[in-house]
Amino acid sequence: MSQQEFDSLFPELRLSRRGFIVTSLGAGFALATQPIMAQTAIKTDANGLTAGEIQVPTADGSLAAYRAMPASGTKLPTVLVVHEIFGVHEYIKDTCRRLAKAGYLAIAAEMYARHGDVSKMSNIHEILDGPVAAATDSEHMSDLDACAAWAAKNGGDPDRLAITGFCRGGRTTWLYAAHNSKLKAAVSWYGALDGAATANQPKWPLDLAAEIKVPVLGLYGGKDQGITQDDVEAMREALKKAGSKSELHVYPDAGHAFHADYRPTYLKEPAEDGWRRMLAWFKANGV
Repeated sequence: MSQQEFDSLFPELRLSRRGFIVTSLGAGFALATQPIMAQTAIKTDANGLTAGEIQVPTADGSLAAYRAMPASGTKLPTVLVVHEIFGVHEYIKDTCRRLAKAGYLAIAAEMYARHGDVSKMSNIHEILDGPVAAATDSEHMSDLDACAAWAAKNGGDPDRLAITGFCRGGRTTWLYAAHNSKLKAAVSWYGALDGAATANQPKWPLDLAAEIKVPVLGLYGGKDQGITQDDVEAMREALKKAGSKSELHVYPDAGHAFHADYRPTYLKEPAEDGWRRMLAWFKANGV
């Protein structure tokens, strides 16, 4: 969509775009993830797809996002993709294309766009202490709602909506499953389950277990140094007590970020098995 077309469709947002520091997506991989493991990084082409950057209208202006979908077809099942702390870089874009090859409309928004360009930050602590800490859960919920609304008007089926997220995006996936009861399914890849409450991030998945009515599949590594197995078991029990249809699967030999094929943490077998489980989970729950 051109800027002129956007302005004609959403004139009320014409003057409010300054709410976002980041207004477009970068190219390549995020700076803090260098060097890239080129021998394992998966590269998915866009043949047969409509793929590229879009602008999603929100209450604060237009939000940069990446969208990939089959070039033909309408009323497509839709997957919201939530990135790690590194933003919508090449790994997330490729993940969207993989989902599109599987028949989905996949959309990934730049979740920290109001607070800084995480793709240009070389220090992880700068990212965590800056944009990640400054972003609010309510902003994330609102932006994901906006992405779902955009998808429904641009080839997606609002009655077949799912979400998946990685690392910090995995935490957001759990939160969105408690926020949006219209979701059909969710898959969280090693999303943190518990942590310290802050003004911007007041609740964690464990706090919201009783409110999660959407079937969530949680994929975790048994050797994850940041997410303990005690947390995983506590979440499993909380979901069971709440009568949830959610499930948690643990790969005993995997650590954190085992799906991140561009990083040394990547483990091929758990990553591929998790992907198959994710697609099966979507199908089993009507997405």
